[in-house]
Amino acid sequence: MAALFLKTLTLQTIKTENHCIRRSIGIYIVQKTQLSLIASAPRLSHLILAKAFSTEDTQDARKKRKKNDTGFSNIGRKISERIIRVFDEKGNDLGNMHRADVIRLMDERDLRLVKRNSSAEPPEFQLMTGTQIHEERLRLREREKTRPAPGPTLTKELTFSSNIGQHDLDTKSKQIQQWIEKKYKVQITIKKGKNVEEPENKVEEIFNQILQTMPGLATFSSSPQPVKGGKAVLCVLRPLSKKEEIAYRETQGTQ
Repeated sequence: MAALFLKTLTLQTIKTENHCIRRSIGIYIVQKTQLSLIASAPRLSHLILAKAFSTEDTQDARKKRKKNDTGFSNIGRKISERIIRVFDEKGNDLGNMHRADVIRLMDERDLRLVKRNSSAEPPEFQLMTGTQIHEERLRLREREKTRPAPGPTLTKELTFSSNIGQHDLDTKSKQIQQWIEKKYKVQITIKKGKNVEEPENKVEEIFNQILQTMPGLATFSSSPQPVKGGKAVLCVLRPLSKKEEIAYRETQGTQ
């Protein structure tokens, strides 16, 4: 009996010790995890704050600033130059002024400052009212709308024989005129007829005949000249410029 009691007591002692060991290990793991989370929390918050700070300068904000820098706008009190040349709201030249004096004048007369010519020495600025700035922006906007889109001058090409019939020549002349009206250049190549006796100036006469069908619209960009070893003649027609159109109308009015 004593041996059995001793064995039972020994087993209970071992179980109790194992339970205490497992409990101690669990508490240690939990405490270590909590300490790790607490230690990493400042770094996480730092990253969040850094990200929030870096996104303040968004792409839209940069585009807006760029537009304001390049557009016609009030620069406020941010005058980087120490001495500038100033014009008042009526366009009168006030001469060179210190930026402090310019700011004082802006406050006294409730005016804005607009950059006029930054490449001048010293740079030129103009004092303007808010209404003047608004009207100038509208004027610039309307001018941009009426300005033709930049692009290369396109050239159309046309080739036919000097033996062309009058009906076909009239058709091609109409096509050339349509291109000219759309502001195209037209390169015309006329091949000399084979085995046909024709006057030396026949091709030049065809060119002149085409040009006469569109008076006040086109002229020679390059005069007729032989190509392909003299087997063909090439010339280029172009639309008249605005100045040439006005001169042509004045000539017709005089006649």
